[in-house]
Amino acid sequence: MTRPDKHNLDGLSDLTLAVHAGNTVDPGSRALRTPLVMANSYALDDDPSQISWSSTDGGLYTRNTGVNQLALQHKLAALEGGEDAVALASGVAALHAVFFTHMRSGDHVIVADATYEATFKLFTDLLPAKYGIEATFVDISDLDAVRASLRPRTRMIITEVVANPTTKVADIAALAEIAHAAGILLVVDSTFTPPPLFRPLREGADLVVHSLTKYINGHGDAMGGAVIGRRELVQPIKDEAMVDVGGVISPFNAWQIVRGSVTLPLRLRQHLASAPVLAQTLEDDPRVAFVAYPGLESHPQHALAARQFDGRGFGAMMAFALDGDSDLHNRFVSNLRLITSAVSLGHDESLIVHVGTEGPRVRHYPEPFRRLGHLRFSVGLEDVADLRADLLAALDATF
Repeated sequence: MTRPDKHNLDGLSDLTLAVHAGNTVDPGSRALRTPLVMANSYALDDDPSQISWSSTDGGLYTRNTGVNQLALQHKLAALEGGEDAVALASGVAALHAVFFTHMRSGDHVIVADATYEATFKLFTDLLPAKYGIEATFVDISDLDAVRASLRPRTRMIITEVVANPTTKVADIAALAEIAHAAGILLVVDSTFTPPPLFRPLREGADLVVHSLTKYINGHGDAMGGAVIGRRELVQPIKDEAMVDVGGVISPFNAWQIVRGSVTLPLRLRQHLASAPVLAQTLEDDPRVAFVAYPGLESHPQHALAARQFDGRGFGAMMAFALDGDSDLHNRFVSNLRLITSAVSLGHDESLIVHVGTEGPRVRHYPEPFRRLGHLRFSVGLEDVADLRADLLAALDATF
């Protein structure tokens, strides 16, 4: 019995893509799911003399691309609407892979001033010291400031859709227009806004980066990263950062993430439905000093988020602070019963982490963040009534 080509999935819905993209019937066992292939090497042709030992097509060596990595890459490209994808060992490996591949010594980049810690450190420390790369950090919501930061050696604009941790929202279409008018790349970290919530490539982004560890895997049990975009931009990342530097994802992690991603659209529905309820609950409580969540009308970029996400939701990440010192915040976290104190985000369980007022990134944060610190809250899949009750009970026990 023959089955349809699962690489030809044009016109299908998000739910269908999440189930079928990247999956093929195993030709050996006839298993309906791509099996976990824990092999380093693959059988060569009878005459291997013409083989490219750096080929990334698969079927040669797992550092070059394995069976499970290929399945994951096909799924990610379909979900994001990209021509190609490369899966790597972690989200930070994916970020570094883009910069390592598409930048040269002496280049200049424009970076959103509120950004993930690893991105911040790469451009304030590691890349300038090692390769002479210069970075200008700008308020990414100030488009005039972005334009004013362009230089002859500028090679890319780097931003998150929703900033970690301040939740500042970037106008991806406007940034793409600025980048392309200058002949440079727009690189977007969309970890907080996975498909089908948002697809930056459709708004003009050139490359999209995900920490697969977060929402796309969704179960807190596998680590990976990915870059998705045009084939001409992704293939050099495979050649250089994956094959030659070796940042490849393991077969087991790739298999786990494929398995987790099947339920991504369903999980997002729950995340996106619960988050606004909890954000409003917190904002309405006088013991809470501030809540930063794009779905609230009080958020500075609420109108932009409503337009850009087009009714699909506002994400499930928020930051908030209590009206008190660090000890008060720590007591509040210790009084939570369901919400877990831990780093990471996008898991099935809700996670919270208390972040203080120290550190080099803090100077770029809004004033309340600098004064009070914040609690970064990743809304999970638990019943929203239970999560709401947990927050309120912890507030009652703290004050």
